[in-house]
Amino acid sequence: MGVLSDPRGYWDDLTITEQGVTAAIGLIVLVLVLLLLTGWLGASYFLFLFGLAGMYALLSFGLNSQWGFTGLINFSVAAFFGLGAYGAALMTANNSPIAGGFNPIYGLIVGLAVAAVVAVAIGIPTLRLRADYLAIATLGLAEVIRIFMVNERQWTNGSAGLRGIPTFFEEWPVLGTFPDAMPAIEIELVPGSPVVLGLSFWQQLLNVALLLVFLGATFAVLRRAQRSPWGRLLRTIRSDEDLAKALGKNTYSYKMQSFVLGSLIMALAGVFYAHLNLFVNPGDLDPITTFYVWVAVILGGSGSNRGALLGGFVVVAIREGSRFVNDIGAIPLGGAPFRLLAIGLLIILVMRFRPQGILPPQRELIWSSAVDSSAPSGPERGVRDVKAGEKNE
Repeated sequence: MGVLSDPRGYWDDLTITEQGVTAAIGLIVLVLVLLLLTGWLGASYFLFLFGLAGMYALLSFGLNSQWGFTGLINFSVAAFFGLGAYGAALMTANNSPIAGGFNPIYGLIVGLAVAAVVAVAIGIPTLRLRADYLAIATLGLAEVIRIFMVNERQWTNGSAGLRGIPTFFEEWPVLGTFPDAMPAIEIELVPGSPVVLGLSFWQQLLNVALLLVFLGATFAVLRRAQRSPWGRLLRTIRSDEDLAKALGKNTYSYKMQSFVLGSLIMALAGVFYAHLNLFVNPGDLDPITTFYVWVAVILGGSGSNRGALLGGFVVVAIREGSRFVNDIGAIPLGGAPFRLLAIGLLIILVMRFRPQGILPPQRELIWSSAVDSSAPSGPERGVRDVKAGEKNE
């Protein structure tokens, strides 16, 4: 009620950085709305980009629960992402060499189950290693899984990839026929620049709805876990594992739980990607995916769920926005070199001026109700008023 009745007070409660981020997001949303209304940006393409950004946000959530919470250096983000994508695709794709034709729900279950099994299998021998050895082991895992997807054609269809993947809601009673049942709508607010909302738009709208469910559920779980005793113990392990052991805690077990949780979230992002892109191939497991996710987590702030969400959207904005660099004659670089240059420059600026990230996790670690109840109330009278009253007496 306080936020709704006093928006200015809510704005004042934000830090300067949070106010700047909020203002920047508002400006970007305004620009995107103008581009949509003028026809410069297709509505269905915009929703596809939003889905892609949300997918990277999910990957950032997964890495944040490992590195940001527990300090586990995982360089196999693309591997678990690929396990989720291939698990969903092999169960549903038309050219699947194993199964195919199943309901996407089965693909979701298989993708998450395979990712959990692999996470436990790789975690048993590696989570007892030091941070640098763990990084090397997970990097090797990523390459092993990528090469497996390329070479084992009888199981994965090799470099040809998996096609004919249905949308996630294709066989559902009402949502499955929703895109076909909706009429094509043409909106022309600017003369000569109509905005057409057709079949692809309604399909992408369902993808965005699914993404919001995945993002909301993941954010709620991680937010709850971060503030729980379990989350506090993970942060203790990250800062001083010997201290956690001295307190009698089985740090290996807790690291395994954190590693499996993060891997499941990464696989969830892969399942969503399979039904968003409708095509999966080994190129999706490229190590550059892991690099982008690490940039997103560092940019947003290690251990910050809000930061991971923001970082995922920023990385996709740079990645996809750089594709239009070739249309700008004033920039002598191509899209790919400019993309790497922009991300490298972004990392340098963050490390120089904001090493804790744009949205550090401090404000996320305490329940807001606890802060409100423990906040000291101001005195009814000042010190001078009290002394003046004593003198009058």
